[in-house]
Amino acid sequence: MEKILFIQTGFGVDVHGQDITKAAIRAVRNAIFTNSMPGIEDLLPGKDLNNMVVHVKLALPIDADLLDSDAIRAIIPYGTVTVETMSGGMLTTSGIFLADKADKNDLMYIVNASVETGY
Repeated sequence: MEKILFIQTGFGVDVHGQDITKAAIRAVRNAIFTNSMPGIEDLLPGKDLNNMVVHVKLALPIDADLLDSDAIRAIIPYGTVTVETMSGGMLTTSGIFLADKADKNDLMYIVNASVETGY
């Protein structure tokens, strides 16, 4: 990325089911869905949203091999999207195990996200 214009942060949790992708999607949505960037087209090369570059950084509490990076890319509507993972986030007890919610154990998966937008 040549120039970072915005950095948005968020976090996401999967309370039941222990699905790291679900927690990561929620973290990215938390970062981007409450923002509006009405002037971004004027800042991008060619004033084209397709020239936007989005770099998603995810701090995961478990093995990144379990993350569906394509699902993360799919929620970013424009530009070229890359996904980087690193150790972080949190595993903590939800205090309850629900077999009907596909729980494997009583852990919640918490993911932190940083979404860098630029060109």
